[in-house]
Formats: sequence, C-alpha cells, structure tokens
Amino acid sequence: MNSGTSLGEPYRDGKMKRLLLILLTLCLLWASGCASQERPQNQPVASEQDNGLLEDEDLDFFEEEFEQEITVIADPLEPINRVMFSINNGLYFLVLKPIGRGYKAVVAEPIRICVKNFFNNLATPVRLANCLLQGKGQQAGTELQRFVINSTEGILGLGDPALEKHGIPSSDEDLGQTLAVWGIGDGIYLLVPLMGPTTLRDGVGRCGDMFLSPIYYVDPWEARYAVSGTSFINSYSFRLNDYDALMADAIDPYVAMRNMYIQYRKRQIEE
Repeated sequence: MNSGTSLGEPYRDGKMKRLLLILLTLCLLWASGCASQERPQNQPVASEQDNGLLEDEDLDFFEEEFEQEITVIADPLEPINRVMFSINNGLYFLVLKPIGRGYKAVVAEPIRICVKNFFNNLATPVRLANCLLQGKGQQAGTELQRFVINSTEGILGLGDPALEKHGIPSSDEDLGQTLAVWGIGDGIYLLVPLMGPTTLRDGVGRCGDMFLSPIYYVDPWEARYAVSGTSFINSYSFRLNDYDALMADAIDPYVAMRNMYIQYRKRQIEE
C-alpha cells in the first residue's frame, strides 16, 4: 500500500466533512429564512439599556451609525451566550489585553502598519471572490488592481501605495455579507469562545472565507495558528481601548455588544 496515499486520504476526508457541514448549515439557513426582524426606520430607540449605544467621545461614531434604527435579532441561546460572554470577557482582561499592550510597546508603529498591510493584501482572494459573488464587478477589478500594485510596488504588500499614491481604496466584503445579499437572514445570535460575537449566517460565512484565505493552507497547523494569531494581535494593537470604552459606558455590556455587532454588520451589508 502507498503510505502517501493512506496519509492523504484522512486529510481529504476531513476537508470533505467540513465542506458538507457548511453546506448542511446553509440548507438550514434557507429553511429557517430570515430570523431577524427590523423595527421601522428612523424610530427612536426606547432607552440606552435597549440599544447599548455609547456616549464616550472616542466612540461617537457608533451613535451616528446606529441611533437611527436598530435591528432585532433572535437570541434563543442568550443564557449560554452570556456564559460565553463572561468567558471571553475574562480572557480579554487576563490574556488578550496584556499581550496586546506588550506587543504595542515592543513593536514600533511603522512595523505594525507594515504587518497590517501585509495581511490585508494577503486577504485579497476573500474580498475578490465575494465581490464577484455579489455581482460587484467594478469592486472586484479594484481589488485585483490593488493586489498587483501592492504586491509589486508595495513590496509583497508591506506598503499600501494603491491607496496612498493612487487613491484606490479596498473593499470590505466577506461571505457573510454575500449570503445576506443572496437573501439569507441572520439566523440566531451566537457568542463564540475566543472569536466573539457572530450570527449563524456570519459564522458559516467565516468558515467559507477560511477556505479562500492563503493562511488556511499554511502547514503545519502550528505555523498556521501562529500566523493567524500574529495577524489578530497586530490588528488588535490599533484598537486597544475600544472594548474598554464599550464595557465602561454600557448598562448591560452583553446587550451593548450584541446590538453594536448587529448594527455594524447591517451597515456593512447595506454598503
């Protein structure tokens, strides 16, 4: 028996199972339809406790974006989600925040910007594919143009001359938004350990985007998670105080995070 074949089969079987799981979840989403309901637009929010909006000057943009309307989403797993929220909150203050502060103190800002640009350029296949799936041909062309410019003139994406010199901005498309454009509703709200807030639809979208990301194909798996962790910590180092401000000003931090995430995703989809 060929040893290479025998070792490769379980790997391929594992990928096939994950793909089947994603397809099954998509079928369930289609069957359930749109689980979220929208309040009438421009309806005033009843109270700060209901909408979780912030008053801190550093996060005024949340008010500008979300105060006009609010989307209600099904949260049947709220008791479990609140437990997950407590776990994530503890991990944030005990692990993520100290690591983020240490990383920011040790790594100079110009280097962190280069790392951020590199990973943003590396994620081009995700944005490009979803632009095409949403029928946004012009944005797809823009993403391809940005990739060529930044990979060459920007030295493998470490710089962003496409934006800084040529004024070509990046899009922000993902599979969760694509599924929404296709008419699939949010499903239910979920709080995933380590990953944070999402919905059933966006969670499926994250799994799909994972297969489009070059990072997914880094071997061995230890190196893959090291690369992903570096990207996450580097990105977090630019927004160290956002979460603290949300927690400090919210009457119910869980509700505040849920509403902020849902309204933020709604705005992304509408754009």
